[in-house]
Amino acid sequence: MALTDIKVRSAKPEDKAYKLTDGDGMFLLVHPNGSKYWRLRYRFGGKEKTLALGVYPEVTLADARQKRDEARKLIVVGTDPNEYKRAVKAELEDEAKTFESVARAWHAENRKWSALHSERILKGLVEHIFPSIGKTYIADLKTKDLLVPIKNVERSGRLEVAMRLKQRTTAIMTYAVQNGLIDYNPAQDMARAIISGKVTHRPALSLDLLPELLKRIDSYKGRELTKWAIKLSLMLFVRSSELRFSRWSEIDFDRAMWTIPAERESIPGVKFSERGSKMHTPHLVPLSRQCIGLFNKVQEVSGRCDLIFIGDHSSRKPMSEGTVNKALQNMGYDTKTEICGHGFRTMACSALIESGLWSRDGVERQMSHQERNGVRAAYIHKAEHLDERRLMVQWWADYLDANRDTYISPFDFAKVIKPTT
Repeated sequence: MALTDIKVRSAKPEDKAYKLTDGDGMFLLVHPNGSKYWRLRYRFGGKEKTLALGVYPEVTLADARQKRDEARKLIVVGTDPNEYKRAVKAELEDEAKTFESVARAWHAENRKWSALHSERILKGLVEHIFPSIGKTYIADLKTKDLLVPIKNVERSGRLEVAMRLKQRTTAIMTYAVQNGLIDYNPAQDMARAIISGKVTHRPALSLDLLPELLKRIDSYKGRELTKWAIKLSLMLFVRSSELRFSRWSEIDFDRAMWTIPAERESIPGVKFSERGSKMHTPHLVPLSRQCIGLFNKVQEVSGRCDLIFIGDHSSRKPMSEGTVNKALQNMGYDTKTEICGHGFRTMACSALIESGLWSRDGVERQMSHQERNGVRAAYIHKAEHLDERRLMVQWWADYLDANRDTYISPFDFAKVIKPTT
C-alpha cells in the first residue's frame, strides 16, 4: 500500500533499520536513531542501484514522489539518475567559483562598510566588472583578463573609478587565495598598469584675503538663509553634505554642540541625503557663541521644519548642492581657481596650525579626518579632545571677527588674544 503523511510521521524507530515502501521503487528507510531517509531503488545498465531522495521531514512525501518521478523519466531516456545528480552538483560547484560568485561572497562578508558604501561598491562591480569577467571561473583568470574592464574605464577618463576597481578586484582575488580557490593572485601584477588620478585640491584663499571675503559675505544681496549657510560653513568648516542635510534634532543649544550622525534618514527624491559624517561615525562639532547666534536666526526661518537649511521651493528638501558656490560666484569669486565652499576647511586648518595653539590631534579631530596610521588610530580613535576643540572653535570665530577690518595673522592673533570659552 502507498504511504500516507500520517504513516510516515508516526513511523517509530526499532532495534534495526527497516523500510516502508511507497511504490515504483521508492521507500522510506527508518534508522534506529529515528532518522528517516527517502530512497529509490532502480535498475540501470543491468545493475540494481539506489538513489538518495532526501531526508524526512525536510523532504515531504509529496516532494519525494516528485523526485522519484523525475528520476524515472531520466531512466526512460537513458540517463542514470545518480550520474545526473553528480553532474548537477559539479556544475553548481563550478558556478560558485566564477568571479562574480566569489566577488559577491567577498562583498557579503565585509560587515564594516556602511550600507551606502557597500551599495556603491557592489554597483561599481555590477556595472564595470561583471559584464566582462563575471561568468569566468576565477581559476582561469589571468592578469590581462582582470585588466580588460578596468582599462575600459580608464580609457573613458574616469581614472579614480578605475583605481578603485583595481583595488577591489585585487581584494577579491586575495579573498579567493585565502579561501583556497586559487593558489596565486594574478591581480598583484596589475601594479602601475592603471594611471592614478591626480588629486585636485579645492581652491582656498590665502588668509591675508580674509577681510575682503568677510566684506563680500556681509554685502551679499541674495537669500538671507544662503548668507547664514556661508557664514556657518566658514566658522564650522564642515563638509558640504554634512551642512546641507543637517536636521534640527542634531543641534543641542544647551550644550552648544552639533552631533553629525553616521547616517541620516534619507529624503525621498534627494540624492545622497542619507549621508552623515564622512567617516561613518558620529562627529561632534562644538559651537561658538557666534554660531549659536546664527543658528538662532536660521531657526526663525526653518525652526518648524526637520531640515535646517531648507530649499527655495520646498521645506521638505534641502538647500541645493551648488548654493554656496553659486553665491561665491555672485560675490565675484572664481570657484575653480580662487575659493569654493570646501576651501573654507583649508583656510580654517591653515589658521589653526599657524597659530601654534592647538595639538595636531585636536585639529585633525575637529576636521573629522581619518587617522592614516593604523597603529596610532587604535590608540586615539575614541579621543574627542572636546575641551580643546571648544576653545578652538571659539578662537577661530573670534579670529574671523578680528579680520573684518584689517588682516592679522593667526600667529599674531594667538599672542594678543588667548583662547577663552
